[in-house]
Amino acid sequence: MWNFSSSFLNREAMNKDLILLLVIGGLYSLGVFLSNTFVNVFLWRQTNDFLTIAIYNLAIFMFQPVTFIVAGKLAKKVDRIIVLRLGVLFLSSFFLTVLIIGEKASTYNFLLGCLLGTGYGFYWLAFNVLTFEITEPDTRDFFNGLMGGLESLGGMTGPVLAGFIITKLDTNVGYTTIFTISFGLFMIAVICSFFLRKRKAKGKYQLITVIKEMKVNRNWQNVINANLFQGTREGLFVFVVTIWVFLTTKSEFALGMFNLCLSGLSFIFYLVVTKVVKPNMRKKAIFIGGLIISLSVFIILFELSYGHLLAYAVTIGIGYPIIIVPFTSMAYDVIGTNEQAKQLRIEYVVALEVFVNIGRIFSILIFILSITIFDHTKAIPILLLIFSHAYLFIFVFMNNVKLEFQN
Repeated sequence: MWNFSSSFLNREAMNKDLILLLVIGGLYSLGVFLSNTFVNVFLWRQTNDFLTIAIYNLAIFMFQPVTFIVAGKLAKKVDRIIVLRLGVLFLSSFFLTVLIIGEKASTYNFLLGCLLGTGYGFYWLAFNVLTFEITEPDTRDFFNGLMGGLESLGGMTGPVLAGFIITKLDTNVGYTTIFTISFGLFMIAVICSFFLRKRKAKGKYQLITVIKEMKVNRNWQNVINANLFQGTREGLFVFVVTIWVFLTTKSEFALGMFNLCLSGLSFIFYLVVTKVVKPNMRKKAIFIGGLIISLSVFIILFELSYGHLLAYAVTIGIGYPIIIVPFTSMAYDVIGTNEQAKQLRIEYVVALEVFVNIGRIFSILIFILSITIFDHTKAIPILLLIFSHAYLFIFVFMNNVKLEFQN
């Protein structure tokens, strides 16, 4: 233990940047988990309207891929730290705007979604690139393990803490408090970014080349298609279930406990899957995880109670890591088979993000059309039933991926 710490701490320059990136990532995770879950409920309290929530989330998923594309180009022209800083600044602007407009937030739902989607795009592009550049083979496991722990800790404690604050204080005061805390966390993250060592940009941006590769690379085409279907489920479930939990319980604290169950189980099963699932077991794990998530919708489809919702959270918390860990690993293995993977890593990350968000946008547009034409109490359960099964298509496409070392 001491030898590991000593050898790690001797890397003075590397240690400084790595620790700073961990701090920034931890501040981001806590800030987002503390407040973002409750923005949907905050908007719902003002309107009691699913359309308002859907448009807010549609704006997020529209601006996130666009910003990823822009951020990818910037990352090859300017310092990556600037791109990261832009992301944190936009996220800070999001929470500052919510604080300023307060009870008029629902009127500016599209603007809020634009700010958050832009912040996500800049932040995650830069964070992913910096993670690759700052870590080395002997520090990458340390970084990813600790970063995963920080994200899980934020996912478990943030919503519960926020729910407790909102419940104990007057509703508006509670929301103002958690949005203020999140704004403060992001401002600290911006300050931390100024201490990261500058990293010069280089290379030509070739996103079109990477996308066109689908025509000649069957494996890459399957990965893109799988990401597309992943997005179709996430587009709806990311906000509908949150609103259902609140409608069932009328309590932000209950929503926090729901997220605690989901994140807690996910944290445990991420560790289990990482240890248990070997490369030759990935396709089987993707099928099992996809099946669990697809069938989980039946827990809440016919009887909507808090007990059923918690059971759903537990099921998703188990199923999600089982499919996502091997799915992500296979996707990066496919990318790694390309001779230019190192030079075009930014473009590959951007391409995946673009297509997963196309899926999210598609499902939300179907949702908006459906609740506009039909009664939402009848339309929403049918839509959830249909889009819940999108994860099975991840298996359909990834099962067709052929990698030599897995044969």
